[in-house]
Amino acid sequence: MTAALARDTRTAPQHLALVQESPDKPLIAFDDVALDFGRRRVINRLSFTMRRGEFVCVIGPSGCGKTTLLRLLTGLVHPTAGQVRRNGLPVTGPAQDVAIVFQDYAKALLPWRTVTGNVSLALEAARVPKVERADRIQALLSKVGLAAHTDKYPGQLSGGMQQRLQIARCLAQEPAVLLMDEPFGALDAMTRQTLQDEMLQLVEAAGTTVLFITHDLEEAIYLGDTVLALRTNPGEQSSLAQTFPVHLDRPRNQLATREAPEFLRLRRSAFDYIKETHA
Repeated sequence: MTAALARDTRTAPQHLALVQESPDKPLIAFDDVALDFGRRRVINRLSFTMRRGEFVCVIGPSGCGKTTLLRLLTGLVHPTAGQVRRNGLPVTGPAQDVAIVFQDYAKALLPWRTVTGNVSLALEAARVPKVERADRIQALLSKVGLAAHTDKYPGQLSGGMQQRLQIARCLAQEPAVLLMDEPFGALDAMTRQTLQDEMLQLVEAAGTTVLFITHDLEEAIYLGDTVLALRTNPGEQSSLAQTFPVHLDRPRNQLATREAPEFLRLRRSAFDYIKETHA
């Protein structure tokens, strides 16, 4: 079972050109992956692929292994069986070109550093020369709407602004892969929709591959090229219960896209899946 749907409208970042030989070659592959926590099998027989520039959303009940999926892809945990590969090579540990955006932005940011200082952290880790940092930081903060808040500390920002800052810090790494763990779950509806659109524009412009975890069915359909539905306690079955390809035009619009017949059809299918898993 695959989640690979290539999008020709995106341009690959230059730093991927040497490692991605073909646009049809999967950037990420989960090959029959299983993971045990003690005697409990959390993930079983999980197989899917993602191509460069693809946006894949993952839904499923609590405890089905959504966040564990991200940990496997970062190499923070290793499969009990099967293999996770990136650029054709086994994932053995964290990589500089993989970034994570967490749901709890308040804990993800350094409160003693300013907005500029938080973004600079990623550049410092990448050993970017100090003379180059200022221009790159300013460009990123302009893209996320924080150019007027460079000297503020995280505690002086709203929740939406703090999440923008976390996204800017991740993008400063120029990641090939961006992992997002329910990043908008703690925000109000209007801020959430604004950040959805801003984030789509940013990752599409950069050609970034995104694996996005969410409990929100509509958010998954609105953002994704593909939606993966996981099941809890898979037993002998695969953890991947269903794959929903999303055939909706881009750029997307919060009103027009959500009113499209295809969006409504997908919402019903995803809702039926969730209803069955809780039956």
